[in-house]
Amino acid sequence: MTALAGPGNSPDLVVPRRYRHDWALFVDWCAACDHRSLPAHPSVLAEFLADHPAADGTQRRRVTAINAVHTAASLPTPGCAETIRQLLNTNRADRLARVGERVAQVVPRLPVTGWPGGLFGRRDALILTLATAGLGFEQIARLRRTDVTTDHDGLVVRAGEGWARIASSGANPATAYRNWIEVLGFLDRYPSTHLLAGRLGKGASLSAFADSARCDERALITPIDRWGHTPFDPTPLTGYSVAVLVRAHLTGQAPVHKRPPARPPATPSHENAPVPDPADVELDQGYYHRGIAARRNAHTHLEDVTDILDGIEVEADKLLADLRAILDCTESD
Repeated sequence: MTALAGPGNSPDLVVPRRYRHDWALFVDWCAACDHRSLPAHPSVLAEFLADHPAADGTQRRRVTAINAVHTAASLPTPGCAETIRQLLNTNRADRLARVGERVAQVVPRLPVTGWPGGLFGRRDALILTLATAGLGFEQIARLRRTDVTTDHDGLVVRAGEGWARIASSGANPATAYRNWIEVLGFLDRYPSTHLLAGRLGKGASLSAFADSARCDERALITPIDRWGHTPFDPTPLTGYSVAVLVRAHLTGQAPVHKRPPARPPATPSHENAPVPDPADVELDQGYYHRGIAARRNAHTHLEDVTDILDGIEVEADKLLADLRAILDCTESD
């Protein structure tokens, strides 16, 4: 390993010998173009590769050298950016271009109003937009609110140590992002699915709530159940769920989110219940006399009940006294 001194190099920077030539080439080019070599922005690295065309293997070696120096200096590696990965892998770039063309066709057709279709449409549009950046499904699932920012009509996405920029091409990435942020902002201010359903169901604008969304470490993409509820403590979607959603939309097999069935009408209260028509009942004319006779017979047959109960109480007292006498004798012995 050799320490290099010069523009863009710290006096204590130690560069492995196998990376010296490529790093020196990069540093000299940065000095000539008035760019910083350490830390280097991915756009600077992309410009360097464009100014020094070479075979794919040579370009990958140069990026590896530049990444290694940044790692040794405890700095983010510019070669991990999606832009650089596509420059080094034309097959990957072609595949993502095809995905971008398909997403540009699908996203404008996704609803942004209506319930719950507008809610699912806003979230899925952002997921598809992020997929065009070459992010893995797990990376999309792990994104936090602080990881995505707008840049004019595009988006800048931070994923791990790398970053990706999604430029406007057909579909507007910033619009897809803002539509979902409006939902998050509304729920941050009014955590009520019922209120959100009322706004989206009527087609009302949510633009006033975009600035209410808190930029914190909570999950950016959240699950939604069939009723439109999102977790009170937002948990991210899984990478598998993101993959299923992306494939479903790109293949034209996206689920249709119908409006949940209305609640059944409330049971009428007792006060408002219809009063049945009174029935005509003919009473027996002798029922009064029979009632008096029954009460007289009961008084006659039950007049001794008090005496019987008193006798039972006296006998119980005698049994209790005898039991105490027996116990006292047992204790004396």
